[in-house]
Amino acid sequence: MDVVTLGETMVSFTPQATGLMRYARHYQSAFAGAETNTMTGLSRLGHQTGWISRVGDDELGASVLSFVRGEGIDVSNVMKDPTAPTALMLKEMLNEENVRVYYYRQHSAASNLQPKDIDEAYIARAKYLYITGITPALSSSCLEAVQQALTYAKKHSVKVIFDPNLRKKLWEENHARKVLLGLAAQADIVLPGVAEGEFLFNVQDEKKIARRFIENGACTVITKLGEHGAYYVAGKEEIYVPGFKVKAIDPVGAGDGFAAGVISGLLDGLSGEEAVRRGCAIGAMVTTTSGDIEGLPDRRLLENFMAESREDVSR
Repeated sequence: MDVVTLGETMVSFTPQATGLMRYARHYQSAFAGAETNTMTGLSRLGHQTGWISRVGDDELGASVLSFVRGEGIDVSNVMKDPTAPTALMLKEMLNEENVRVYYYRQHSAASNLQPKDIDEAYIARAKYLYITGITPALSSSCLEAVQQALTYAKKHSVKVIFDPNLRKKLWEENHARKVLLGLAAQADIVLPGVAEGEFLFNVQDEKKIARRFIENGACTVITKLGEHGAYYVAGKEEIYVPGFKVKAIDPVGAGDGFAAGVISGLLDGLSGEEAVRRGCAIGAMVTTTSGDIEGLPDRRLLENFMAESREDVSR
């Protein structure tokens, strides 16, 4: 197994027309989960991925399992919970520039994830454990499950990659700050955004953000700068990696695609700089389509996109 993750994937419903949701009559369904977005990106690039979670023993849970399994992600460690439902997310498209998101995930099946649900042998077989700051926000037992996964990863020398992926709606800010910093301190690689750096350290400069995460315990920090690329720090190496110019349609999921690209590059033995460049490329590609995963490429699409970008720069 190349990468294992844990977290919640929800069924997402979006009205087919813009405006207040109270007037919506027709909805389009999709699936939303930061961790499975990243695993989907990795799977499409040919890497072996696994997901630890719980879904409700209901039709929505069956649809989530079918979708994730269909993307080539191993679901052998996903449990059906007969006592709780699969979570929902609703998107209200007021207009093209104003989108409101509503979560219905309290007391969901995934929020019941327990430390006992984490299989030590499953973690031990992986090269990387990928975690985000979303899962520990769901419940105290989810936080304990994440800590258990980290303990097993450390025990078996599995590298830990952490994306803070801050969701302020899910928890109280002081508690969030304490937990996220604690998780970041146990990670080998941290993938923050500037907004998350500001929330955790009250600084906006990417160099200062990276320095603070290094001081906190991380070995490598890659600060995401949106369309401007990313700032990479590892040991004495500090590099700005430029972004890719695209016509962005939907930014949702770009960070998950970025993580997939970086991890894929590391698995392929690329240098840190080239791995981050791959991350920037996939992040950019994701923004060119609507939806979280629709723009995630396979190898051929990725190689063509990066080659065409190099040609544009050289002209």
